[in-house]
Amino acid sequence: MGTSFTVRACANIALVKYWGKRDAALNLPAAGSLSLALAALVTETTVAFDQRLGADLVELDGGPAAGAALGRVTKFLDLVRDRAGITTRARVSSANRFPTASGLASSASGFAALAVAGARAAGLELAPRELSLLARRGSGSAARSIFGGFVRMHAGDHDEAAYAEPVTSSLLDRVRMVIAIVGGGVPKTHGSRDAMEHCAATSPLYQAWLDLVPKDLATAEAALATRDLAALGELAEANALAMHAAAIASRPSIIYWRPATLALLAAVRMLRDNGRAAWATMDAGPHVKVLTTIEDADHVARALSAVEGVTATTISEPGGPAYVVERG
Repeated sequence: MGTSFTVRACANIALVKYWGKRDAALNLPAAGSLSLALAALVTETTVAFDQRLGADLVELDGGPAAGAALGRVTKFLDLVRDRAGITTRARVSSANRFPTASGLASSASGFAALAVAGARAAGLELAPRELSLLARRGSGSAARSIFGGFVRMHAGDHDEAAYAEPVTSSLLDRVRMVIAIVGGGVPKTHGSRDAMEHCAATSPLYQAWLDLVPKDLATAEAALATRDLAALGELAEANALAMHAAAIASRPSIIYWRPATLALLAAVRMLRDNGRAAWATMDAGPHVKVLTTIEDADHVARALSAVEGVTATTISEPGGPAYVVERG
């Protein structure tokens, strides 16, 4: 068996959303995006190539992977094998330290960790941009999880131009994200990939969404440059609601929200009315994440915990880049 590599990667929350693909086969995004890595949402993945294996052996969250989940990992490992010039099958063990497939970006941290661990185990020494390009092939948002802090994803006009890179901002020193879990983090009914395709094909609001993203990216990047958290928060909340509006307008409709989601949005507005730093954002799931400050994070978390239907709250610091924790 070859050398094993264990890698940890953080999930990220998009402040300007990734929603829709220009090319499904290559996972090319229809528009750019901007995210914040979250230290509280971590995936740990170990990869080792073993010449004794006749097929990839994949364990996800303590159990054997099968069906579509196994196929997705094997297809990604084929990209690594092709690049390394090998055909050896691999042992993969991956675990999320947070709910999987429920709208908390587990595919982002999962494929970022798999990209780094798989490349290293195959003997590849890839630069961060190359790792971002590779991770994107597994999950579009995984391109951002290669990096820590604020990260900008470029849509690009071809394969090699669709990559992520970190964005430097002194806001990173003062922000926190409060994650409010709705309904225990059970798997969602609409997978992100299928939902994106359905929304793009049927929603009368989808083109308006695409037209909005470049403007929102410019506003978000200006807010980061000027350390204007209020402007960034207002933009992030508006962008999330626009994405969900496009999804809700799909035919038939895609609705991720639950009653507790709406109650959380109302609670966030009340917190703001009372002078707290609090702006909501949501990915493809019912959970609400609230951008806030170090000073207000505890108060925000207590307020959200009191909302009926919220089963857990977590305060997250900004996360760092994907990194190797162990070489076996």
